[in-house]
Amino acid sequence: MSKLIVFHRALVAVSTVGALGLMGASAGALAQTQTIKVDGSSTVFPITEAVAEEFQKFRKGAKVTVGISGTGGGFKKFCRGEIDISDASRPISKSEMAECQKAGVTYLEMPIAYDALSVVVNPRNTWLKDISIDDLKKIWEPSAQGKITRWNQVNPAWPDRQIKLFGAGADSGTFDYFTEAVMGRSKASRGDFTASEDDNVLVQGVSRDVDSLGFFGLAYYSENKDKLKALPISWKGGQSIAPSTDSVVNGTYQPLSRPIFIYVKTDSLKRPEVREFVDFYNRNASKLVTEVKYVPLPAAAYAYNQDILTKMKTGTKFGGENLVGVTIEQLMKMEAK
Repeated sequence: MSKLIVFHRALVAVSTVGALGLMGASAGALAQTQTIKVDGSSTVFPITEAVAEEFQKFRKGAKVTVGISGTGGGFKKFCRGEIDISDASRPISKSEMAECQKAGVTYLEMPIAYDALSVVVNPRNTWLKDISIDDLKKIWEPSAQGKITRWNQVNPAWPDRQIKLFGAGADSGTFDYFTEAVMGRSKASRGDFTASEDDNVLVQGVSRDVDSLGFFGLAYYSENKDKLKALPISWKGGQSIAPSTDSVVNGTYQPLSRPIFIYVKTDSLKRPEVREFVDFYNRNASKLVTEVKYVPLPAAAYAYNQDILTKMKTGTKFGGENLVGVTIEQLMKMEAK
């Protein structure tokens, strides 16, 4: 069964994988100490869920719960000390760093994959073969709300038809990155669009309406190619490039490629099951990232994460900011500092 289908079913509450195999009051207490709590990005969820499934086969008696409250929601819980690991589809922000510091929460930052934000339309859309970042800005910028409502207002060559917009919710790291990359400022967006933390809701919306346009991660597009059309993107007058594993790896799909992360609370690493889970995550990430249709990092990146774990190198390489257009090669150089 597809990991993304599993994710859709898991949205009812929290996905809990595996079995405790323990009974009685004392066993219950032990189970509590062996529960690893993860929450955050819906984009990172399929990867962490895949790792959790495999880990629980390997580490009997451990239980991994994986929630989906969005990157921002995950960091709120993380900085309050409620979870062990935060899934994040963007780097931790300055305000979140301050909240964690205030609460005495320190962390390890680990990039675990690359994702490409896909801009999609309905397959019956005949007027769009590609789209520029400038045109996306015309459609999505805050001043477009209530004004840019028809396709021909963006480009006179496009039809006089109403635009129906679908995108990630405001607490999503995907929303933060999209707005940063397209508008130049995080969270700068019109508000009159259908927003959801559940990417499957966005898939369904675009697939049902010929006048729709939406954005979400490459993996969700890859799972739904029969229902959607992904648009090649042009930036700064360059060639239009379609989202794909190859265009992410070679750095040509810009500026909508970005690294995605896990953040691990250092206090949680005092518990053997958490340390084992993070170690297992990095040792198996490349295979499992590929299985759920994301782009794995080079082996050296996961080895670097293991070095961070061994040496307990805390903090972030990003200074609380989204760095738009960072390629895998550039990310590796950042990590090498």
